[in-house]
Amino acid sequence: MSGFERGAPDSPLAAYRRALAGGFVADAAQPRAVEALQHCHEAVHRGERPLGVYLWGPVGRGKTWLMDSFYNTLRVPARRQHFHHFMQWVHRRQFQLTGNADPLRLLAEELGRELRVLCFDELFVSDIGDAMLLGRLLSLVVAQGVVLVATSNQPPDQLYADGYNRERFLPAIAALEAHMQVVTVDGEQDHRLHGTEVQRYWVQQPQVLGELFARLSEGQTISREPVELSHRRIETLGHSPAALWCRFRDLCEQPLAAPDFMELCERFSSILLGEVPCLGGEQREGRIARGTEDGAERVDAGDRQLPTLARNDDAVRRFIALVDECYDRRVPLYIEAAVALEELYTQGYLGFAFRRTLSRLREMQLERFGPPVGRQA
Repeated sequence: MSGFERGAPDSPLAAYRRALAGGFVADAAQPRAVEALQHCHEAVHRGERPLGVYLWGPVGRGKTWLMDSFYNTLRVPARRQHFHHFMQWVHRRQFQLTGNADPLRLLAEELGRELRVLCFDELFVSDIGDAMLLGRLLSLVVAQGVVLVATSNQPPDQLYADGYNRERFLPAIAALEAHMQVVTVDGEQDHRLHGTEVQRYWVQQPQVLGELFARLSEGQTISREPVELSHRRIETLGHSPAALWCRFRDLCEQPLAAPDFMELCERFSSILLGEVPCLGGEQREGRIARGTEDGAERVDAGDRQLPTLARNDDAVRRFIALVDECYDRRVPLYIEAAVALEELYTQGYLGFAFRRTLSRLREMQLERFGPPVGRQA
């Protein structure tokens, strides 16, 4: 959607002042971010090419709200995407441009023709493929005159901190710091927790989800057959136009990926996930990884030590991706688990990433996150 379609002229500062007047909880860390966004907003509309803005800080400090206030008041062509979705698009577009001399440059030129501003939410890098191309991609996009605005839970120099071949990511850090003003948003309050609570998480109550599924699906056609996705077949306990009901092992212990969760959130208004175990656990030493060509003997140049993972960490990655997708699409996720929410993941390699997931799950327990049971779309 272009900035010309987002309504009357406005600004991030005006939006913030209105929010404060309407009861928005003030935070001493936010005015710095508003000032940076306001300066960028004004410069863009004067036809200048200002530095972008990189907002980082703990979860729930209002970074996404601030960026969205900036985006929603733009009157120039702009795009706002979750960073993970943007990288999915980049990889897909690169594949489509295969055969050209420099697909990444063509992709950047395409963005330059379409946009003046590109906004990323939740910039977080865990994939070596993303790490390797990101530095050049960002520099090429900025060279096309596109201004970047992003939110993250980490400063640029801590992104991909323990990643394999991190030296390949250093150009991306340099690009972020060169082309964006880095602003810390580190207030003391988690603003996601303000609101009226409803229950969407239960501990050791397996009967709850069956009763909930029946209410959500009242008057609709119910099937117990597997759900067919574009590339996968998912076993279910039941599904209707309003809701999908699965066990944890159906969605998180199968070879699913972010595009599969995107498709599920497009098809179902609510997702019910049962039999979620305690996800954390003691980390184990990673094994030496080699290419098959040097697997017969130790080759020092080809060896690397894998991260120390806990037993469930592969499933936890999928669970994090599922929660992210439900959160971004505003699809209520109802969970029945073996332990309380705060005990769900207390030990393991993915502790930092899971902090954001925990914050999002807590926000999902608020009434404002989705329509009440019985009034789903």
